[in-house]
Amino acid sequence: MTNFKSNYFTYKDNNLYCEKVSLLKLSEEFATPLFVYSKNFFIDRYKELNEAFSSVNHKIYFASKSNFNLSVIKTFYELGSGVDVNSAGEFYRALKAGVNPKDMLLTGVGKTDEEIRLGLEKGVMVIKAESLEEVYVINNIATELGVTAPVAIRVNPDVDAETHPYISTGLAENKFGIDSVYAYDMFVECSKLSNIELTGIDMHIGSQITKLEPFVEAVIKMAELYKKIQSAGIKLKHFDIGGGIGVLYNNESTFTPKEFSEKLTPIFMQLDAKILFEPGRFLTANGGVLLTDVLYTKTNSLGKNFVVVNSAMTELLRPSLYKSYHHIQPITKIDNENFKADVVGPVCETGDYIAKEREITMVSRGDKLAIMSAGAYGMVMSSNYNGRRRPAEILVDGSEYKVIRNRETFEHLVFDEEKHL
Repeated sequence: MTNFKSNYFTYKDNNLYCEKVSLLKLSEEFATPLFVYSKNFFIDRYKELNEAFSSVNHKIYFASKSNFNLSVIKTFYELGSGVDVNSAGEFYRALKAGVNPKDMLLTGVGKTDEEIRLGLEKGVMVIKAESLEEVYVINNIATELGVTAPVAIRVNPDVDAETHPYISTGLAENKFGIDSVYAYDMFVECSKLSNIELTGIDMHIGSQITKLEPFVEAVIKMAELYKKIQSAGIKLKHFDIGGGIGVLYNNESTFTPKEFSEKLTPIFMQLDAKILFEPGRFLTANGGVLLTDVLYTKTNSLGKNFVVVNSAMTELLRPSLYKSYHHIQPITKIDNENFKADVVGPVCETGDYIAKEREITMVSRGDKLAIMSAGAYGMVMSSNYNGRRRPAEILVDGSEYKVIRNRETFEHLVFDEEKHL
């Protein structure tokens, strides 16, 4: 089993550390499953992207859907980031983290009237609309409230992001945004509405994009549309390219923020617009791990090996949902041979696995493992299926660490049900 390459998760004296804190110590103090995040990874990654585009008038909006822990949101907000919220729940979380609504983008393909009203009443920076009917609804609600709604329209550029089909969002067949064929006419139509101020054009072509070409193609296409809209007398202010920057999970060939900037900055310079980014995974994925204990090992009659751990699809859904890869390595180095095994959880589903046919170090009951790249779309996609309690989350900062969410109790599982018996 090779080790995941990271400057933030490294072995010292055969034990895996997050920054300067032993993961063995954390697993013993707080038990497993346990999410552990590196605060300095978050900070460094944000600064790397921000500085890459220093020559451009821009702002980063952290996509809180990737990791909505209040302390994580607060970390990025204190660095100067805005926050992209996709629901009333994420809006509420951002408020609790101290985020000013003027630093929020309200996004989502299916906003309720209540969510639109909330955004307008609280004064979000912009509401990103994804259909003509939605803009009409926003206009009606804004009229009722006696306000002008700042609206950006998400345009689907029909570009193949060459990523997993479940996280591709920029093709004409996807549910997101307005088809680019209709976009210009829609901007003209919406500019006539009484309580709408069109502020920008937005795109988001997908997640975990590891090639620059789809971004370049989409930005060029949207830049031409932006110029055409401006020439029609509709004065837009921002150009939002969304998120989706790919990260290293296994052996992907990814691009750096510097390479990203070198390709896109010349296009941005042609636009009289503030450039907005909405990264989530890029800022958090490789800043987190999920710690787990080996419960049992077994081999079936076909010679297939199973490693049963106490983490499941209820903590990390991505492998079951996307067949995605997460590197697995021991918290304490084990001097054993490698073997091929399925690493599976305790949940009553055949699809409950962390890895299939994975070559790993031969482990035994009681060994502890770190599931890498769990800082994005881990805890946010967790569930209480099978009556499982969501794990604790720990934030490490150098040699210091703190609990940023306690493990759920059994009382959490029944919430207010008992009073209805």
